[in-house]
Amino acid sequence: MGRVLLIGVALAACGGGATRRGRTVVYASGADLQSVNPLVTVHPLAKQVERYVLLTTLLRYDSTLAPQPYLARQWTWSPDRQMLATSARDVAWTLNAARDPATGYPRLNDLADVVFVNDRDDSTVVIRFARPQRGIPDVLTDLAILPGYLLDSVPHAALRQAAWNTHPVGNGPFRFVSHESNRRWVFAANPDFPQALGGAPLLERLIVVVVDEPTTKLAALTAGEIDFAGIQPAHAAFVRRRPDLAVLDYAVIYPYGIVFNTRRPPLDDVRVRRAVALAVDRREIVDGYLYGFGSVADGPVPPDVPGYLPGRPSPTDPDSARRLLAGRAVAFELLTVGSGEAPLEQMIQARLARVGVQVSIRQLELGAFLDRVNARRHDFDAAVLGTSGDPGLGYLGPLAELAGLRAPAEPAAAQRFFRDSLPVAFLYHGRGVQGMNRRVQGVRMDVRGELPSVTRWHVEP
Repeated sequence: MGRVLLIGVALAACGGGATRRGRTVVYASGADLQSVNPLVTVHPLAKQVERYVLLTTLLRYDSTLAPQPYLARQWTWSPDRQMLATSARDVAWTLNAARDPATGYPRLNDLADVVFVNDRDDSTVVIRFARPQRGIPDVLTDLAILPGYLLDSVPHAALRQAAWNTHPVGNGPFRFVSHESNRRWVFAANPDFPQALGGAPLLERLIVVVVDEPTTKLAALTAGEIDFAGIQPAHAAFVRRRPDLAVLDYAVIYPYGIVFNTRRPPLDDVRVRRAVALAVDRREIVDGYLYGFGSVADGPVPPDVPGYLPGRPSPTDPDSARRLLAGRAVAFELLTVGSGEAPLEQMIQARLARVGVQVSIRQLELGAFLDRVNARRHDFDAAVLGTSGDPGLGYLGPLAELAGLRAPAEPAAAQRFFRDSLPVAFLYHGRGVQGMNRRVQGVRMDVRGELPSVTRWHVEP
């Protein structure tokens, strides 16, 4: 168990139809990435672009979720395991900016044990912890390292508005080319990316395009205008029938649920939150909405993820829900992302109406949704929300904070807290479902996300 860790860092260089695109791959996103600054980003795909495309992390998980060297080529613990020593200036600047509450880093709580970060020399960073650590903190696999020399003149409280966020310079396997707001991000292969870190990508360009309507996204995929698109489970059979397309179905850490704003009545009352949880039929959702691409959730952590603590069964019990409400009139607004028929939300609305809870559905574009739900503004009653998780379960704290509560730092205790205080009525654990043009090879999507193998993607002639 350690308090000091020394990390040795490899310095990376900073800096029409499908067949006509050649070695350019077009990946559809449901919303603009908004920012690729890892200190302020919550968009799940943007976080992957940071880790696997534009920037580098100190460590990264392999497909078995074992941490492996990346930017940090080696690390050494002090004898008391309270100091970890990995340039070093950019690493120190990024970690210290993340530790400053003024920055608003979403995983600030995961750095609570860090008391000191310093660049001892050009290739070594020293991280001192308040108490012994069991191993490498998961947050070091998630927080991409920023070019401090380009951002150190920006006050931490203003990093959310930094010009770098939309015109970045990175040290990753791809270089930023251009950004058109709400339209696209373009990245080109970095030919100078060090071989020790994996070498140059096999693609020439990666373009992330914004396509917010599921039917438009599906049409673009089948027309060959895009190579990758997250698809609705209902469309999977249709895509599988196309000889030029494939469906990728893979495990993800992505709990989906109704997040309650416990700062506002009536959802400040745990009895109301429990009544909502009892009224919802999760099996109906998994079978009728997900077409089996998911499983009923008994808590915030999927059962196959290390650290999972079995929760209580999540029965549908309308009679118990009515007894908890005791004739009380309850109404609230349910925020969601999208502009279509909102079948999931309508299923929730119908089930709650049967126990006397009146729900009005409000659909928003993803950026507006995140702005209202985020922990700084929290302008909502309840929200249907999927949470992109991490193997270290660092997402549990920020998820509780969205609801206005503070969860214990220890993962098992945090899971018990979610079970007892019910800041979220968990519905299901989703699976990733992507439609892919078969011309792209070398693709692996798994619990780490959609982009961990992006540097090895290649296009068949």
